[in-house]
Amino acid sequence: MNKLSRVFNHRFGPLAIAVLLVVCISLVTRVILMIKSWPDLELSFGRIAGIFLIGLFYDLVVASFFCIPVAVYCWLMKDSWYQTKFGRLPLYFIFFIITLILVINAGAEFAFWDEFGVRFNFIAVDYLVYTNEVLGNIRESYNIPLIVSGVLIATLVIFLLIRKKLNASQQTSLRFGKRSLYFFIFLIVASLAYLGVNNRYKNFSTNNYVNELSGAGIYEFGAAFWNNEIDYAQFYRVNNDKDNLALLRSKMQLPGTVMLNNPLSLERSIKADSAEHRWNVVLISVESLSGDFMKYFGNTNNVTPFLDSLIPHSLFFKNFYATGTRTVRGLEALSLAIPPTPGQSIVRRPSNEDMFTMGAVLKDKGYDVRYIYGGNSFFDNMGYFFSHNSYQVIDRRDIPDNRVHHETAWGVADEDAFGIAIDECDESFQAGKPFFNHIMTVSNHRPYTYPEGRIDIPPSKKWRDGAVKYTDYSINKFLKDASTKPWFNKTLFVIVADHCASSAGKTDLPISRYHIPCMIYSPALVKPAIETRMTSQIDLAPTIFGLMNLNYTSKFMGYDLNKLPKGEERVFISTYQDMGFWKNDTLVILSPKKQARMFLSAPDKSTAVPISISESLLKEAIAWYQGASFLFKEGGYKWMVK
Repeated sequence: MNKLSRVFNHRFGPLAIAVLLVVCISLVTRVILMIKSWPDLELSFGRIAGIFLIGLFYDLVVASFFCIPVAVYCWLMKDSWYQTKFGRLPLYFIFFIITLILVINAGAEFAFWDEFGVRFNFIAVDYLVYTNEVLGNIRESYNIPLIVSGVLIATLVIFLLIRKKLNASQQTSLRFGKRSLYFFIFLIVASLAYLGVNNRYKNFSTNNYVNELSGAGIYEFGAAFWNNEIDYAQFYRVNNDKDNLALLRSKMQLPGTVMLNNPLSLERSIKADSAEHRWNVVLISVESLSGDFMKYFGNTNNVTPFLDSLIPHSLFFKNFYATGTRTVRGLEALSLAIPPTPGQSIVRRPSNEDMFTMGAVLKDKGYDVRYIYGGNSFFDNMGYFFSHNSYQVIDRRDIPDNRVHHETAWGVADEDAFGIAIDECDESFQAGKPFFNHIMTVSNHRPYTYPEGRIDIPPSKKWRDGAVKYTDYSINKFLKDASTKPWFNKTLFVIVADHCASSAGKTDLPISRYHIPCMIYSPALVKPAIETRMTSQIDLAPTIFGLMNLNYTSKFMGYDLNKLPKGEERVFISTYQDMGFWKNDTLVILSPKKQARMFLSAPDKSTAVPISISESLLKEAIAWYQGASFLFKEGGYKWMVK
């Protein structure tokens, strides 16, 4: 105890207090998250040791960053000022703010873990950017006065516990030269922590929950913030670009396809064997609609009664998989038909204008093309992306208040957005033009509220099941309203999720957590069937165009599933760093630091068994992902200039 007292009595004793503060609060956070995840951890002594020892390492790294303002103050202040009562006040202020940040972070981590099953990541960084929607969502979802009171009380209690220890550092005088030496040593430690550590060190287990618990939320947030765009060629396994494109060009040689001459392009001519159909297309991308919400896939809560009833009357894709875990990934896959690339979705990147999109193809054929969203399309850069890629954007600003039955921070209720969509379809029909309307729903999002009296789950419960069932109700109402219109029998209605409600699992990329529903409904145009083959989100646009017998010049990296030979199906799944390629029950994961791993991973299993690398499959996985990054970076995915 005497030795510990001497540490606190030192001029730089507050650094030790800051370290203890970070470590203790982080330890409590880790234990609580561990209890929350207990059934999924598959714990052993080695995993428990790893969680706490590796976790301590990351906590110390985080502590070194929090110590910077403390170290600066302890270094610069003269003894004559530092040792006065007034000299304590800046130190008190610094520690109160540090404590407040740590307490807020702990609470936020609990909420984030409940929602996503992981520590802070890319999603948290995105949420920080869009404060209006996120803060509005928090106000609507939680008891803010209670939370603020709890945070302030906890912060004050912790601060009072450490206040006397802070005062102890005033008892020792230290000349500027010695203070500079201590400060220089601290800077070396902090610099090594910043330059020599990355967030991959925590991944020592095959269980992703264990790895997440071994990290630190604040560190993960910083890592995601600084690595939001990742250069594929610098960080991932690579092959020769010409060889990659040659392999992909061979994969694209489907019936009715003629590859054009550029060896560094996937540009090809698609020729149908019969007349084109100028059918209308309404594409409904549903927020967070996991496959396991549906009764067809085993859900017993009856939250998608209408969508389940639609399956026997639709072309239903039984094994359909999202490319990512965010709405912008889903929009990227659905509009561009391109595999995910590391870091940000293309929807949010610079130089994403005038690209080869589903909308661009249909606009070129004389269609009215719209993106309809019930919220503010500034969120996730949706408005900019779609308005610069052949779509007319219609969002909350275009919806009259007298048409709104309910609204949250994310936008108007789904039925209100669908009502506007009906108007837009009518307008195009009356003008004698075919239309493509892409509608993005918002109601399946916290706070999970919706208009009263629509379904048998009261909105006051704020349950996700209620939000899912309300969206199901809204789609039902939309299709009933559409069925009374003269354009109904000439319209393909495509219903597909943007991503799952949760992507967390025991493995790094649990393929079952990317399983989403997709169906094409058109009683007069499409014969009902169950498509059982594995299908990627990027295959939807080419498959729709195939049903329409469109003749066009394509740059899509997706397949028309009706022309694809059996055995060539593949699925892309991703986080913002890990790129997964699944084919024939084998999952390849490409990661930064040029890592590659391979697993036996059946879609209906939550486990993945490591296996030795198959060079041919690895080569194909690299070709798809490096090829997508190359084409985007080099302008190979831009719309053709006529």
